[in-house]
Order: sequence, then C-alpha cells, then structure tokens
Amino acid sequence: MNGFRIEAVSRGCGARAGIISTGRGDILTPVFMPVGTKATVKAMAPFELQQIGAQIILANTYHLYLRPGREVVREAGGLHRFMAWPGHILTDSGGFQVFSLSTLREISEEGVRFRSHIDGSEHNMTPELSIRIQEDLGSDIAMCFDECVRYPCTREESEAALGRTLRWAERCRASHSRDGQALFGIVQGSVFEDQRIRCARELKGMDFPGYAIGGLSVGEPHEEMYRTLDTVCPELPSGKPRYLMGVGYPSNLVEGVARGVDMFDCVLPTRDGRNGTLFTSYGRINIKRREYEKDFGPIDPECGCYACRNFSRAYIRHLYRSREILASRLCTWHNLFFLTDLMKRIRSSIMDGTFPEFRKRFHEVFRDGADPDDD
Repeated sequence: MNGFRIEAVSRGCGARAGIISTGRGDILTPVFMPVGTKATVKAMAPFELQQIGAQIILANTYHLYLRPGREVVREAGGLHRFMAWPGHILTDSGGFQVFSLSTLREISEEGVRFRSHIDGSEHNMTPELSIRIQEDLGSDIAMCFDECVRYPCTREESEAALGRTLRWAERCRASHSRDGQALFGIVQGSVFEDQRIRCARELKGMDFPGYAIGGLSVGEPHEEMYRTLDTVCPELPSGKPRYLMGVGYPSNLVEGVARGVDMFDCVLPTRDGRNGTLFTSYGRINIKRREYEKDFGPIDPECGCYACRNFSRAYIRHLYRSREILASRLCTWHNLFFLTDLMKRIRSSIMDGTFPEFRKRFHEVFRDGADPDDD
C-alpha cells in the first residue's frame, strides 16, 4: 500500500472521506467491499461488479487454502488473474472461519489445529502459514491471524484471546515480506473497553499500514457495537485506514462512518439477495411476500440499478416462486448496488460538508428491524 490520505472530515463527528493508494490504483473511502469468499462473489460476474462500482472485494484465506489450494492460485498467477478481477482484493486471515466452521479445533500458542469442514482432514493454521497463504494469493491487503471470541464471552476468555492476537500479530509482522501487499492488524477485546484500548495501543506500536476492528457484528446489540467503535477509533492513528470487519447493514454503515471507519465488508447483501430480502431506501422487504404478486413497480423507486430500471417486484417475485436462478442474480445485483451507492452518497456528503444532514435524513427514512417473513 502506497499510503492513505484524508480529503475531508465531517463537522460534529468522526466521518472522513479518504483515498487508499496501492500499486493497483486508488480506493475512494468510505468503501463497502463485497465478499467473494471462494474467489467469486456469489451470483455476480466480475464485469457486473465493475458496473455497480465495486472497487475492492474480499476473499477468504481459510476457504481458498482448503480448495483449490494456495499452490493452484499461485500457479495461476495470483488471485486477481485466477478470478479475472482487475480491482483490489483484501484477504482475511482465516481466523474467524477456523473458529466458526471447523468441526474440531485445538487452540495453542503455536496456532490452531483444526479439521476441515469439507473432508475432515486435519490442518494446523499458524500466523506464519496464514501470511504465506495470503502472499501466495497475492492480495493487495492481507490481515493478521487473530482469535475472535464468541459473544457473549467472559472477561477472562476475551483477555486470553486478546493476548494471543497481539502475539500472533507480532509473528505475522515478522513473517510478512511480499512487496506491494499491505498487512493490517486486528483489534480484539470483545465489548470490554479497557481490553480494546490496550489492544489498539499495542497494535499501533507495531506500526501497521492499516487497522481492522474485529469481533463485532457477532450477536451484540447495535448499541454495544457503537460504544465499542467510540472507544476504539480514537485510539487508532488518524492517518491510516480503519476497517470494521463483517458489518454491512445500512444503518451500521452510516453509524460506522460517523465514528471514523473507512472500510466495511459483509456477506449480508449477497446472502439476503439469494433469499429474496432486499434493501430499499425505506428499509428491508421480502420480495417473496404475496403483497408483491401484482406490484409492477421497481424494487426501490429511488434506485438506479439494472434490476430496478428493468424489472418489477411482481416479476422478481415470480422468479423466486418459480425457483429461477435469475431471481438470486437480480436481487444480489440490487443489494450490492444499494450499498455501493450508499457509500458513494455518504462520501459525497462528507466532501460537501452535509454528512450530519445526510445521517439525520437516512435514519428518518430507513426503517430498522427484522425483514418480514415469506407468507
């Protein structure tokens, strides 16, 4: 990573518009990163992601290590060439997946011994191996191997994981050597303010090019997330990017930006799209509901995506009821466009000094709450 510069800061809060520069080009922030876990964003082709304005996507170290294997991706010329994606790529470390997907795992100071969720084979993921895999994948931004605890957890459980996360970060820093690939540290500490502050300060001392905030959006109330961000963001260097991991709900994006976060990722827009749940300017809807059977308007009258410009709610509901693949594709396209466009509008409002008004207007219109069930 060649650097990060801040172009504008909002009055009255921590929101900022910036530019992350790499050898591949610039990333305008704040930015949402679609998740391409297995070297593909589900239901979307790379050229379609370009059309909606995606700048950077996330791929998963754990999944690509197990299948097709780091050697295959390396021999293909790296992840960009393997998946024909010309934009930026961030790879996570695999830490979260090791803890959440493995059928058997044993954590030690060395790393994590686990069994594959695919075939039951045994593996030992260490900080050094995670870095080697990410270097073979050739991502533009790599992440330190960390330990993410469940929520809720005890103070003692969080403290133990935090200690390992810091020691593993030092090992990741020492073993990382790929030119042109930035390595980000990850702040852990669950919802314990003193632990979060300690972790942020110690990682800051290691002088990473950027910093992620992990261990949120794992079941805690939104208020706990916001309180944690209020604690962590002021502790991180203002001149380096801040990345909130695993967060993609529209209200959380707006509030994360307001607290100084620059980067976000989440499977929510693609997973919801495949299940017929759609973001709109007024909240989430489930397109499979009977009320849309004869609704010939677009998903969102205020959206300019391909799906909204060409198809009705009635047609997309029909596709779902008929089990047509196009339903998942159109709804995924819409959801990703919605979040990408939301981030563009947020950035624009920061640049022109109107973010506080934008934030207020957004919350007045967008209805939070669970998406309705299919009836």
